[in-house]
Amino acid sequence: MLRTTSSIMAKFVRRPLPSLNPLPPPPSSSIAPTLARSMTILSKESGIEFKKENYSSRMAATQRPVSPHVTIYSFPISSLASITTRVTGITLSFGAAGLGLVEIVGGNGAALGLMETIGSGDVGGGLVVAGAKVAVAFPFVYHYLGGLRHLVWDNKPEMLTNLGVEKTSYILIGASVLLSGVALVV
Repeated sequence: MLRTTSSIMAKFVRRPLPSLNPLPPPPSSSIAPTLARSMTILSKESGIEFKKENYSSRMAATQRPVSPHVTIYSFPISSLASITTRVTGITLSFGAAGLGLVEIVGGNGAALGLMETIGSGDVGGGLVVAGAKVAVAFPFVYHYLGGLRHLVWDNKPEMLTNLGVEKTSYILIGASVLLSGVALVV
């Protein structure tokens, strides 16, 4: 028996379309009370009342703990060390890009001339020289020592413990401040 395209199409046309309703059928009345939950309806007045309430009093009424705000939360030293590593990396990237931009805009030797001017103390005296040295030395030293710390952890994962991370974070910060202080004298 040969089927033609029109006979196949006629078969599909006669089929009822599937239901497009994505919602499941309503539950039967025997289990409806257990599945039903109250609906929160906020009117304009109740919204205004809600805004008048203090967050702490709302949490006390619902017996939920009040979460600490970032201004009173004490970050662990390992978090601060990680954040500082990222910030110093970004600082070094912007510093290198800035020097490159000075060289492109000012021509050959412009970045060297800028660094010589800042280093000579002609622009603001010793305070500007000290600030420039620390602004370059601290991010470089901190990021470099942080990279060495991660290199050690990659090669000796047994050293990567919570206590070890905390100790090396203090060492990293102390050594970076110390070496940046040495850069002031040099």
